[in-house]
Amino acid sequence: MKETELKLIAELMKDARRSDRDLAKTIGASQPTVSRLRTKLEKEGVVKEYTMIPDFHKLGYEILAVTFLKLRGSLNSDELEKVRAFTHERMKKTPFEIIMLERGMGFGYDGIVVSFHKDYSSYMDFRNFLRQYSFLENGTDSFLVDLSDTKRYLPLTLSVLARHLRSGKEEKKE
Repeated sequence: MKETELKLIAELMKDARRSDRDLAKTIGASQPTVSRLRTKLEKEGVVKEYTMIPDFHKLGYEILAVTFLKLRGSLNSDELEKVRAFTHERMKKTPFEIIMLERGMGFGYDGIVVSFHKDYSSYMDFRNFLRQYSFLENGTDSFLVDLSDTKRYLPLTLSVLARHLRSGKEEKKE
């Protein structure tokens, strides 16, 4: 990927609302170049979407949970459809609860759920909800983040990644 494209991606991750003219000034390119590159990156699927990340604590959530899932075996198509249906139903009731559900591997687990919870009680309700699925083993583990903690290290924002992306490119130039 070209350096100008990486600069544009980094700037869009920091603030996707900026005009192409403003982005052009920041990355040292012309406005038509930025417009053309943005369109190209969107068509190629490099830029998947434009979004914002709210302060979930200010929305009333106290806990961010990263829950690791262990399957009893491989999922058949009916069970896979059950997982999709459960996710969609759960998201209708509590739209911010599940923000990621993916298969993967590591630490002896087969999947991960990232979710937000109003309090510890709602987190436990969620854990109990997961236990109803026979294809999941009972031994799920979670890592809980207290969103009310005022000490933040690297919060969940893409601007953190954008700063890293830009600083890495600048170090290579020297």
